[in-house]
Amino acid sequence: MGIFMVVCVLVLLYPLFLLWKLVDQWRDQACYIMHYECFKPSDDRKVDTEFCGDIILRNRNLGLQEYRFLLKAIVSSGIGEETYAPRNIIAGKEEHPTIKDSILEMEEFFYDTLDKLFSKTGVSPKEIDILVVNVSMLSIVPSLAARIVNRYKMREDIKVFNLTGMGCSASLVSVNIVQNIFKSYKKAFAIVVTSESLAPNWYVGNNRSMILANCLFRSGGCSILLTNNRKLKHRAMLELKCLVRTHLGANDDAYNCCYQTEDEQGRMGFHLSKDLPKSATKAFVENLKVIAPKILPVTELIRYVIVSHFRRKKGGSRATINFKTGVDHFCVHTGGTAVIDGVEKNLGLSKYDLEPARMTLHRYGNTSASSLWYVLGYMEAKKRLKKGDTLLMISFGAGFKCNSCLWKVVRDLDNENVWKDCIASYPPKTLVNPFMEKYGWINEEDPFGFF
Repeated sequence: MGIFMVVCVLVLLYPLFLLWKLVDQWRDQACYIMHYECFKPSDDRKVDTEFCGDIILRNRNLGLQEYRFLLKAIVSSGIGEETYAPRNIIAGKEEHPTIKDSILEMEEFFYDTLDKLFSKTGVSPKEIDILVVNVSMLSIVPSLAARIVNRYKMREDIKVFNLTGMGCSASLVSVNIVQNIFKSYKKAFAIVVTSESLAPNWYVGNNRSMILANCLFRSGGCSILLTNNRKLKHRAMLELKCLVRTHLGANDDAYNCCYQTEDEQGRMGFHLSKDLPKSATKAFVENLKVIAPKILPVTELIRYVIVSHFRRKKGGSRATINFKTGVDHFCVHTGGTAVIDGVEKNLGLSKYDLEPARMTLHRYGNTSASSLWYVLGYMEAKKRLKKGDTLLMISFGAGFKCNSCLWKVVRDLDNENVWKDCIASYPPKTLVNPFMEKYGWINEEDPFGFF
């Protein structure tokens, strides 16, 4: 009788739920992505297998065990030979980075993507009302956002936000800031600029929890143009339907699982603890609890309640929600193979669903907060995104945070992007791991469980 009453109540409340969604949609301002531009560094910044080995060898602070551990991590990381590193790392100056190195890395990305963004959309820098820049590990004066305002001579009344320390999930934090400001402004344009600063943050010590970051993070970035002008919807690419942010900073284990610090010798680096996978899973589950009712049909929620009820009565495990009933595509942060595998398992997704994330990890590596947009670019280059489709973005970051959002595809997407020169070769029939071929003889365990 109990489960029958629950189903009846859900059915009766369904019309009210639809009315609430309609009112909520019109109460909030619209948020559209007009265009986005990912950064593709020049070929002289590529780090192939041989060069990765050279970078490890020239770190004189590594012993034999650390050397073996690093090679093992690279072999298992899922990263290919086409990723990019900062110019000072290529030049062998990672032990003594300068502010000039940091600014050069940022400006090269800023001006390439923003120039293309303004050119392709026809929107002038003077028309931009809101600018949000997120680069977690570089804070300078004047700010990076101020450098962009100066370069493009933007208006005096532009609303500027410069975010640091937000980690790999920062781009959705930036989108959320824009979404909220749009509620107070009509027919506004906003730009989100998202990247990470690697030039001054390459770890040169021998602490295992800190040298792992060198194996995963690579250069990249993205600039995104958004608007709330409904009259421009026909020109837009994506429409934001909902966004959910989860922060576990109150939990000590989650808070301490990844942070910037100094090792015993005073060398700056980024610490990744053994608790990271557990914290990521917990944040992910908490985030799904909130976003699932917002994006899934009521029929799937009712099915989940009924199946879970009978399984509990029989002492079985809880039922799983079928996210494919409300989501067509999954855009997952390229945090590493373990992150992607974890999302695949928890959501019951197929290899096809996670192909964009795995191929992005292989081609561009973990580009921190900008990684989501390279994954999106892969989907677009493969012509997967059709008008009316829905797209779920999922990102993880220090704090510890899990942020997600649902986009609706406004028109068929097939623009050329950073994948145009290589998309025909992806996915390869056999994903060759050049690091395994060269360093596969290494047999050192990964105590952190990241790979």
